[in-house]
Amino acid sequence: MLPSRRTSTLYLREKSGSHGLLTILLRKCSIFQLFFICLLLGVFSLLWLQLSCSGDVIRNHGAEATGPQKPCPSEPPVQPADDLSWGPHRLAVLVPFRERFEELLAFVPHMHRFLSRKRIRHHIFVLNQVDHYRFNRASLINVGFLESGNDTDYMAMHDVDLLPLNEALDYSFPAAGPFHVASPELHPLYHYSTYVGGILLLTKQHYRMCNGMSNRFWGWGREDDEFYRRIKGAGLQLFRPSGITTGYETFQHLHDPAWRKRDQKRVAAQKQEQFKVDRAGGLTNIQYHVESRIPLSVAGAPCTVLNILLDCDPSETPWCTFS
Repeated sequence: MLPSRRTSTLYLREKSGSHGLLTILLRKCSIFQLFFICLLLGVFSLLWLQLSCSGDVIRNHGAEATGPQKPCPSEPPVQPADDLSWGPHRLAVLVPFRERFEELLAFVPHMHRFLSRKRIRHHIFVLNQVDHYRFNRASLINVGFLESGNDTDYMAMHDVDLLPLNEALDYSFPAAGPFHVASPELHPLYHYSTYVGGILLLTKQHYRMCNGMSNRFWGWGREDDEFYRRIKGAGLQLFRPSGITTGYETFQHLHDPAWRKRDQKRVAAQKQEQFKVDRAGGLTNIQYHVESRIPLSVAGAPCTVLNILLDCDPSETPWCTFS
């Protein structure tokens, strides 16, 4: 005996619950009522997302969050020119960069939100080295200083893999002297007393007094140690954070050495040169070309990418290439 039409309908509803619910709604509700129900569902979904998302917490390679979740941050406020609560100064965040896009995608929105919450006017410059020489962090920062424009009056030399987590960290105008945000007692890796890498704030006037950074450091490391001597040689006092109680948990370090190995090779005379002070070079002899300047938005956070071609004189620094 064939099942009746009513029996077949009940059977289909039992086998596909969501389809059956939709059938009931279509029969019982008008178009206006269906629209109202969908609107309510949308509101409840947004409320659930707002209460359950993790805000600024950034997970490394699928790691689980260990602490309680926080409400999602609201969109960072704009930087109105006539709002005095943002202060009169403007920060150029200079980020030396090459082929670390995963870290960049985390860095730009994180820093934009962090600085906006602190009401610091800022612009992020991604200094992308696109030539075929070895990476030169110091030269890229010199280029960033020269290309960041007159509308910024202080700068942050900022590693792309280091994210500030403590809201008490000071990124304000360092009028008294260079301010080392990632100080040795807070940086997760480097703890020696003369370390000034990671994140360092300077007024543009103070950076010019140092003649910028040496252009002789191709490959990874030592350029910030040489810059520490330049700071002292210029008669500037170095300042560091106080009252920060989060220790080595103050920053999130995104770099995975197993995934991205650093260029630590020392070629020919570079082994001896890396410990010398470059008393002549810096802003005065940097050779470069900006191939393009690209405004970019990363998850709603604005930045400018400078594609930079550095120049190398092999007679001066033959270690700019491996050959």
